[in-house]
Amino acid sequence: MKHDVLIVEDESDIRAMIAGILEDEGYKAHQAATSEQALESIRTRLPGLLILDVWLEGSSMDGIELLDVVKKDHPNLPVIIISGHGTVETAVAAIRKGAYDYIVKPFKSEKLLVTVIRALENARLKRENAELKGKTVTANDLIGSSVVISQIRTKITRIAPTNSRVLITGPSGTGKELIARQIHALSDRSQGPFIAVNAASMIPQRVEQELFGIQGSETVKSGLLEKAHNGTLYIDEVSDMPLETQGKLLRLLIEQRFQRLGGTDNVQVDVRVITSTSRDLEREASMGSFREDLYHRLNVMPLETPPLSHRREDIPELVEYFIERLSASTGLPARKIGDDAMAALQAHDWPGNVRQLRNNVERLLILATGDPAKPMTLETLPSEVSVVKGGVEVKSSDRMIAMPLRDARERFERDYLQAQIERFGGNISKTATFVGMERSALHRKLKSLGVGGSKRGGGLEP
Repeated sequence: MKHDVLIVEDESDIRAMIAGILEDEGYKAHQAATSEQALESIRTRLPGLLILDVWLEGSSMDGIELLDVVKKDHPNLPVIIISGHGTVETAVAAIRKGAYDYIVKPFKSEKLLVTVIRALENARLKRENAELKGKTVTANDLIGSSVVISQIRTKITRIAPTNSRVLITGPSGTGKELIARQIHALSDRSQGPFIAVNAASMIPQRVEQELFGIQGSETVKSGLLEKAHNGTLYIDEVSDMPLETQGKLLRLLIEQRFQRLGGTDNVQVDVRVITSTSRDLEREASMGSFREDLYHRLNVMPLETPPLSHRREDIPELVEYFIERLSASTGLPARKIGDDAMAALQAHDWPGNVRQLRNNVERLLILATGDPAKPMTLETLPSEVSVVKGGVEVKSSDRMIAMPLRDARERFERDYLQAQIERFGGNISKTATFVGMERSALHRKLKSLGVGGSKRGGGLEP
């Protein structure tokens, strides 16, 4: 997606010439003849790039003074200074005040276009570096080979280019922001900003300031919507947004414009909105705690993320991925996980989902002792990260000790085979191979014990 470019030049023929060059390359060119018109244009719609003449005849400010004002309110806006009276002093002053580059008139169209491309690329890299500082090590890939993850990948590929609004639902810790980032990365907006905010973490009285910005008599503070212009705004836990703010967000989705707090100017933005929630938003809407009309606006493309207990077969890949990334970032030795320890990890319910698994893998690497070259077995797992030691196992033993041997053996076989079926996502062939039984014999055993499909509600797979 090409950016908006604001050209501030007092000579109409030069203004039109620059606009024509940019529009031929697919940019959206806006024009202003004075500093007053430039500020009005920026207040209405923040451009992706500002091309600014030093000498602005008939304006209250020259280009360098206007640069000061613009950079005060929008420090990340790239600015290219142009002038027909270039001096080293002027160029140095412009660069010191935050301009990306300085071009002397007359200039060739190739020179202008190269400078524009480099300025926008430089701004993009700075923005991505800032975003990367806020990411965790899990924010780059959707890990797993299960059917459900493959289906999500397919949906992301189909949804990303459409520019439609997406509502991502699912339990906490299942990677909703990761999916939103992948949708953005595969969209036409990938060169634009990705702005993420958690509505639950914002002070209710400041939600509107954060989203829409503030406009005073002399200063303008851009909100998240303006910062996301030509990109994507991701709102996590949107159900925690105050009702009044929901109404303003609804108007934004309809009109693609809004007013800053304290301002009267209509600000135009081109933003794709992706939201997520761990609650039943349809139920919240029916109860009146969330606007029903906003729910339908946000839920154009629904996408559900599964809990980790519904994709246990992905746990070995996830564990290996986390070990590799954490070892690289912390310097701790990368350890192998033995089959019995991995089975324990797969058998655990993981109520905190992928986030909880990652935290436990990190704790495992920190607390692990012994030879790093040897696989970690169930016995060598630290008690802090063992998911089968302690309460659950002891209680099961307490119950079985009061049973006759036959009943206890049947109880053990039922629990064991149910856990293995869960571990392999209901795949009977993989379960049979692991437990060392013929597939038909395992079927008969499961039937005699009354063991059905996985707890997620699906049946047994061949």
